Amino acid sequence: MDLLRHLRFFAAVADEGHFGHAADRLGMSQPPLSQGLRRLEDQLGVTLLTRGSRGVRLTTAGADLLPRARALLDGSEQFLEAARRQRENRGAVRIGVIAALSDSHLAALTAAVRAAAPDPRARTVITSTASTAELVDEVARGGLDCAVVHHPALLGDLRAGQVLKIPRTLLVPEDHPAAGERTTLRALRGLACATAPRAHGTPAFDLLVDTLRGKGLDPDFLPAPGDRDALGAVAAGRAFALTTDPQLRSPGVRTSPAGEELALRVRVIWAEPGPPPDVRSAIENALAAA
Repeated sequence: MDLLRHLRFFAAVADEGHFGHAADRLGMSQPPLSQGLRRLEDQLGVTLLTRGSRGVRLTTAGADLLPRARALLDGSEQFLEAARRQRENRGAVRIGVIAALSDSHLAALTAAVRAAAPDPRARTVITSTASTAELVDEVARGGLDCAVVHHPALLGDLRAGQVLKIPRTLLVPEDHPAAGERTTLRALRGLACATAPRAHGTPAFDLLVDTLRGKGLDPDFLPAPGDRDALGAVAAGRAFALTTDPQLRSPGVRTSPAGEELALRVRVIWAEPGPPPDVRSAIENALAAA
């Protein structure tokens, strides 16, 4: 018996409460639909529906099994959709990045990978954004070919490229007394720091805390995985933040250089065999030059 087909019969009749209406919805005649439901009930050994002059109603067993039937049907659709994506994206390079990278960095590494890919099929680049912890897990399980993550990070058995330092710009509320072309961190006391939550990458978060404390600053922290969240907190006068986009501008926000000690440190990670070395080098060179 085609279980999924017969479960579709069951769900349609349960929704419509009428065999004729369900048959119309499924694009079939009523007799094979009724026969199919009988076959399903015989196979399961339970009665799913009661048939009467007022229509069709779920039995106790039917009411219990209907959500499970829907879950199986939904799962089959998701499976087919995932298979379709795999088919269409066969050979594509799948790259994950952290939200701390700017849009220009993402565009630069995508263009570089397309230019470096030896196989024409690999010139299709699929990017996704997630936390360092999520990207490490995704690379380890094979869902991504490689990823750009915070350094330091817990990588397990994954391989990693060189540590790259990407300059960052300090974002400060425009009306804060410390706002200016050369803002000192010590002058930002009283403001929180808007940055990615510690759970997104514990070692990198702890390094930022230590660096700020070394500069005489021990702020509270507001969760801000990317620039949009950070800008909102800074413009509201609640926090300062760091961005890798030197061109980032927003009303209510002033910018100044953050200094080398607060540069974003990242690495490209992969699981063996990973993408071709030329692709990994292209990503590193693009990030270094962007």
